[in-house]
Amino acid sequence: MAGQAKLTGTQGQELAGQLSEAPGGRSRGAVVLIHEWWGLNAHIRGIADRLASEGFTVFAADLYGGRVAKDATEAEQLMNALDWGRATAELRAATEALRQRAPGTKVAIMGFCMGGALTLLAAANDPGLDAAVPFYGIPPEQGADVSRIRASVLGHFAQHDDWCTPERVDSLEKKLKGANVPVEIHRYDADHAFFNDTRPEVYSRANAETAWKRTVDFLHAKLG
Repeated sequence: MAGQAKLTGTQGQELAGQLSEAPGGRSRGAVVLIHEWWGLNAHIRGIADRLASEGFTVFAADLYGGRVAKDATEAEQLMNALDWGRATAELRAATEALRQRAPGTKVAIMGFCMGGALTLLAAANDPGLDAAVPFYGIPPEQGADVSRIRASVLGHFAQHDDWCTPERVDSLEKKLKGANVPVEIHRYDADHAFFNDTRPEVYSRANAETAWKRTVDFLHAKLG
């Protein structure tokens, strides 16, 4: 299912990442998936395949040009070196390529941690997106005007998180609702990165399963 297919941009360029196809090519919409600060590793590739098995065409973008962090120090270096403006442009190119590939396709964007922040940033800069699913990621206020988002938003956040603190989540929700953005925020009694089953120190199976079901149901409803 996953693996070898490539996504071609509107200018004919090959986009960096993994394209996972729905079984039998019967796609119910498309999703651009954004990795954590670790890079496009096996964990994120696996999520792309899981989403594809649910009936979506999924492009897991590689914003690090093939590099994958071996530890938190390297992950931090890679994230700090990332040009977020360029990353946003690459994500926009991916959504446009998915629309071109199958005209009429509805497209969502989804990401984890750093990718969650980029999910909201991309949604603020692409009014054509139909849905956005950030997992425990919020962009800096000066970096993204979330009131510009037009996509429906489903947010997943941890109550025990030093980065996306409960206060920041409350503020995000207030801004989105104040701008009449269709938004549904879920808070979990869990730690940051609770969805990552490769990190037993923070992984919460019950919460991850709940978040996954909510996400799949949401994407089916919004992408149809």
